[in-house]
Amino acid sequence: MDTLNPNHTFDLATTPLREVNSALHGDISGEVLIENPSGAHSVAAGVNAPVKITIDGHVGYYAAGMNQQAEVIINGNAGTGVAENMMSGTVVVKGNASQSAGATAHGGLLVVEGDAAARCGISMKGVDIVVGGNVGHNSAFMAQAGRLVVRGNAGDGLGDSIYETRIYVRGDVGSLGADCIAKPMRDEHLEELAGLLKAAGFGDDDPRTYTRYGSARELYHFHVDNSAAY
Repeated sequence: MDTLNPNHTFDLATTPLREVNSALHGDISGEVLIENPSGAHSVAAGVNAPVKITIDGHVGYYAAGMNQQAEVIINGNAGTGVAENMMSGTVVVKGNASQSAGATAHGGLLVVEGDAAARCGISMKGVDIVVGGNVGHNSAFMAQAGRLVVRGNAGDGLGDSIYETRIYVRGDVGSLGADCIAKPMRDEHLEELAGLLKAAGFGDDDPRTYTRYGSARELYHFHVDNSAAY
């Protein structure tokens, strides 16, 4: 873990989670350290303050959900729905993330340094997600806006029923979902991807080794000739 000089330290082995989250929802600033999360659910959920929160261990469901403004660092793995419905700020998972990472998130940056399981970025609405390893099946399902970057491989059904989210994958894709296609990497996309990789701590990657995927825009409006795709 990075060297910290926290203004506030909470130990979940002795302090109930409700009290910790209540304090994080109050008048708080500076750096916060949360010790011994032991897989607790909803750790640091609903924070709306420009505070840095380090969670020293593994967390359960919905960690840093609905985050606004805060920088949250999880020194471990995260369960289902990490950074779910995040609006702004940054969430970094130093380990792996379970399914639905960044689900429905509207803004901010989510970084998973390891792998993310199924449905990563499902229905994302403007968030940027960078995954250091692989993502599971049906990632970016019905993704509406934002960017998903995958440094490893993607499972089956990538981008199924996608809208305007842009997906960048360096490795292999098991299969593409309905209406998701490979697209050319123009200069603006290389520049965009380079910025995302740098922000996530992977600035040494060559953006030219990635493939861009996005919507073919065939499912925007119902057409009887496309009925089999629905």
